[in-house]
Amino acid sequence: MTQIFLQVALGGAMGSAARHGVNILAGRLSPGFPLGTLAVNIAGCLAMGLLAAALAHRGGQHLAPFLLTGVLGGFTTFSAFALDSLTLWERGAAGTALGYVAGSVLLSLAAVMAGLALGRGLFA
Repeated sequence: MTQIFLQVALGGAMGSAARHGVNILAGRLSPGFPLGTLAVNIAGCLAMGLLAAALAHRGGQHLAPFLLTGVLGGFTTFSAFALDSLTLWERGAAGTALGYVAGSVLLSLAAVMAGLALGRGLFA
């Protein structure tokens, strides 16, 4: 049990560091809009679908705590998403906030579907 917690912790540290790097880059590319959070949520959801399919079809369930819970749990940012959405709304950018929420949710769901389809095609 302790080993699993260590896997999750190590993966979480890696995912969080990667998310921080994306946020730095995105902040330079798109100041004032939470592009980093949006990009991380979509990429993380695509990776979640792909890895879930790969682990299920290739007998890699033992890697799930490290990869899915740890790395991707640290990488994806729905808590930051909620704060970013509210901040946009409170700044008076209601249309931008609503577009950001809709884009994040719909594109992330589409990315999970694409990742699962891709993973099932590659690993089934």
